[in-house]
Amino acid sequence: MMTLRSNPSLASLALAFAGLFALSAIADDDSLAIARSEFSGAFVAAEAGSFNGEDSDRLRAYPLYPYLTAARLKARLAQAKPEDDRGADDVVAAFITAQGGTLAANDLRRAWLTSLAARKRWDRYLAALPAPLATSDTTFRCLQFAARIALNQTAGLAPAVIQQWQVADKSLPACDAAFTWARDQNLLTPALIEARARLVVSNGYGALAKTIAAPLTAEASAPIKQWAALIDQPQRELDALIADPSRPVELAALQDGWQRLARKDPDAAAARFAALRGARALDDTAASPFARSLALGMAWSRKPETLGYFAQVLPADNDSLSAEWWARAALWAGDWPQAAKAISAMSESQRNEQRWRYWAARAAAAGGDQAANDLLTSLAQEDGWYPALAAAQSGIAYAPHPQPLAADPAIVAKLDSQAGFVRARELFLSSLRNQAAAEFWAAFEPLDEAARFQAIHLAMGWGWYEQGVAAASRMKLFTDYALLYPRPYESPVKTGAALSGLPDNLIYGVLRQESLYRADAVSSANAYGLLQMLPETATRTARKWQRPLPTRAALFDPEVNVPLGAAHLRDLVDRFVGQLPVAIAGYNAGPNAAARWLPATPMSADIWIENIPYNETRTYVQRVLWHSMVFGWRQQGKPQALSNWLKPVALAPVPAGLEEIP
Repeated sequence: MMTLRSNPSLASLALAFAGLFALSAIADDDSLAIARSEFSGAFVAAEAGSFNGEDSDRLRAYPLYPYLTAARLKARLAQAKPEDDRGADDVVAAFITAQGGTLAANDLRRAWLTSLAARKRWDRYLAALPAPLATSDTTFRCLQFAARIALNQTAGLAPAVIQQWQVADKSLPACDAAFTWARDQNLLTPALIEARARLVVSNGYGALAKTIAAPLTAEASAPIKQWAALIDQPQRELDALIADPSRPVELAALQDGWQRLARKDPDAAAARFAALRGARALDDTAASPFARSLALGMAWSRKPETLGYFAQVLPADNDSLSAEWWARAALWAGDWPQAAKAISAMSESQRNEQRWRYWAARAAAAGGDQAANDLLTSLAQEDGWYPALAAAQSGIAYAPHPQPLAADPAIVAKLDSQAGFVRARELFLSSLRNQAAAEFWAAFEPLDEAARFQAIHLAMGWGWYEQGVAAASRMKLFTDYALLYPRPYESPVKTGAALSGLPDNLIYGVLRQESLYRADAVSSANAYGLLQMLPETATRTARKWQRPLPTRAALFDPEVNVPLGAAHLRDLVDRFVGQLPVAIAGYNAGPNAAARWLPATPMSADIWIENIPYNETRTYVQRVLWHSMVFGWRQQGKPQALSNWLKPVALAPVPAGLEEIP
């Protein structure tokens, strides 16, 4: 999910662009516009720790004024000193009491509690911590333990600390004081220490597990240390266990280390499989989980030996994950009978998914089953990637099956005036998206079903597309395409299409999937804007296409971002000689990864896409193509011919000048 990062200047520009386009969706009669402008300026200043002059009556009456007050109080808390801070605490406490359970007050309360703990104001911390928060939030619960220890209020504390110790499956810095206290009180018995160390190591935290296990005897800690070593250096440790069959090892640790090696280096695991079986005397039943791990690693690397290892997996170990990759490996190998066998081994619910109904029909067609076309035709009556593929396989043009959600203007207007939705709307227009979403859901939850559906129209009418789509998903509404597939940013999309020569429907498909129309989107990898451009990629693309070199901040501008993103996608299409699914995969995962996935011999694009090893990228390619088809269908008003979805994917020489695409 895209979020706004912490760089103040970038965030301010992102908010400005997002707010500009959000406002374009609001009616001209915007009675709160002046107050909103005052709020936005004051809020930015508050977050910077600045407060100049008195607020106007208009600002004080603005629905978001409590958020401004809370921001100012947070800034004051950030500057509070342990030796002289009671004034800040008293003001914060008064605000929280006056605001009751509002989201602004609850958010400030969390900041206040964090500040109180940092300043070791433990008496005030205990008084301010509500029981529900102590129950639901591990950090605040652990800080409560620290407060009671510091104040010597430890009567009855031991059971709660021991309970937390027993469920702490990773590092919990906030609990360090409580755990140290428990250790000093001799509450942590060897059995408790061993139990937690095993819990932690089973979750993959080898170094922490060794630290926890340090007080144990050598005999008790040895299996934990060995497991940690299998996490850290699986190949080295497995080789040692193969070389010394008498060396003891716990089965769970052995399987964990093996799984890590099989995932990281399936060839290395395959070279050791027979030796491991022999050294550890693994019969077919005992070897089956090891074969499963190796088969999955092989499948993710599209190795020709994959099916041989799946054949060694017993039904008891063939869960939903291994079953689907068994089927994918068979598809990659062109072994249709094996694909059919893998699908038949799935649970009924898994077999009934559109994905596996499609591939079952394809396998049946490959086997000459006359009913296969009926299966494909039936699937094509539904909506989604696989129904559209089914239509393409049947040689028929595909059209979605829209089910419009009629807007009820009276209900929408009523919702628009409700206090919670008013706050959500104003927060959205002020580009405070996280707070806006929290207010939206708080107002959404108490509604009856009919009103919830109308809240989708409300959000989409504001131009808050990601929230409207999120609400539609919660209500399982996916097929009102007119509502859920708007076409904002028409000018930059047309510019991008003209520059790149790519269809605007494809650009819209990428835009919808990348950012869900958020001009201010920033990914965890620091990709920016509507088409999620990495700054270095944007710069290289701009140089090649003779566009102005963009600053990071400029990437929030759709007029900059979209043409550059379209040009980058064009480069990828050319790099992969017109193989659009590969280019789309390269846009998401990088061209080097996409190139690694290319098959040695041509194969149908649907099989290639199905075998993309990254779940995110596989889903991404499918959704971009699906979105593009929907946009095309909406634009043209007629069924879409999708035969290009099945064009073979193959290795191809890299055109000159396109060897290095970022």
